[in-house]
Amino acid sequence: MDKKRFIRGALGALSSGVIALGDGTAAAADTPGPSRAPAETIQASSLSQAWDKVFPEDARVAHRKVVFHNRYGITLVGDLYEPRARSAGQKLPAIALAGPFGAVKEQVSGRYAQELAARGFLTLAFDPSFTGESAGQPRNTTSPDINTEDFSAAVDYLLNNPETDRGRVGILGICGWGGFALNAAAQDPRIRATVTSTMYDMSRNIANGYFDNGKPKEELRASRIAARKRISAQRTADYRTGLYAMAGGVPEKLPAGAPQFVRDYHDFYKTKRGYHPRSFGSTTGSTLSSLLAFMNTPINVYAGEIETPVLLIHGEKAHSRYYSEDVYRRLTGQNKELLIVPGAVHTDLYDRMDVIPFDRIEAFFRKNL
Repeated sequence: MDKKRFIRGALGALSSGVIALGDGTAAAADTPGPSRAPAETIQASSLSQAWDKVFPEDARVAHRKVVFHNRYGITLVGDLYEPRARSAGQKLPAIALAGPFGAVKEQVSGRYAQELAARGFLTLAFDPSFTGESAGQPRNTTSPDINTEDFSAAVDYLLNNPETDRGRVGILGICGWGGFALNAAAQDPRIRATVTSTMYDMSRNIANGYFDNGKPKEELRASRIAARKRISAQRTADYRTGLYAMAGGVPEKLPAGAPQFVRDYHDFYKTKRGYHPRSFGSTTGSTLSSLLAFMNTPINVYAGEIETPVLLIHGEKAHSRYYSEDVYRRLTGQNKELLIVPGAVHTDLYDRMDVIPFDRIEAFFRKNL
């Protein structure tokens, strides 16, 4: 057989899904079909509906547990809030909410969700993968990719929910989840509007530490290299023992001379004000090995390409204010806003109902959803 005839025959066999084997026999080529979404590993009906939030229940709002999955097959659990005053069959603009980093839906995102539901929105406060009531092992693992994906998974759910006014879906991220919200908005144009409150860029924070704008680049580089060596050695031990070392949450007892922002965190996560046993911010912190991915995977690289409206909210006296200000400078277009709340520190925007600018948040979503 000449070379040209051989090539034509081989191409024909491949195109018909049959591969000629060396011994003259033939076998059907593997032709995998579409991947199938997995069955949810948690059923909403199995979850307690008891009120276990750190904030009071609002009689104007109904809520129920729901489940949905992300593209990694992890089942997420959320609280779906809706106004009791809605008309039968009325479809509502919808908002997915998460944060702060290390928190669960019973702490901050649920508070925001309940208030926005009272103002006429369908809202979904969810626990991220590996945390709270959501699935995923090992527990309290974090990931810049998966945590960004969780927001898009919540959008998947809301866009397929018959109660949603189709297409009118936004997101709201608090603290570290503000950074993930921006990352999701950059990659997912289905998100029509994004609000961040007291935003952290967790990749930048973990890679550079607090206030990186005051440290020389070589010092930051040396710190990252040392941290990678230390955490990678811990990974070896984790695999050997089968137990994952934890990064440590907010300390049980404040060290002498602790910065004010650490005191503010302690006042929220470690007291009746905000403590929740499922929150790794209140307890163990994330798995230590999670930190490696954040050092090497910057989020918000493409924040400047977000084409949909963005509202960044930060406290005037927040130690983290520079995160929002830096991102704001990178955003383009006329539909980007930076709102600085006078006198507020970082954690004031977690739960201070007299400080959180809900009127501005509501107006922003009504205009842009």
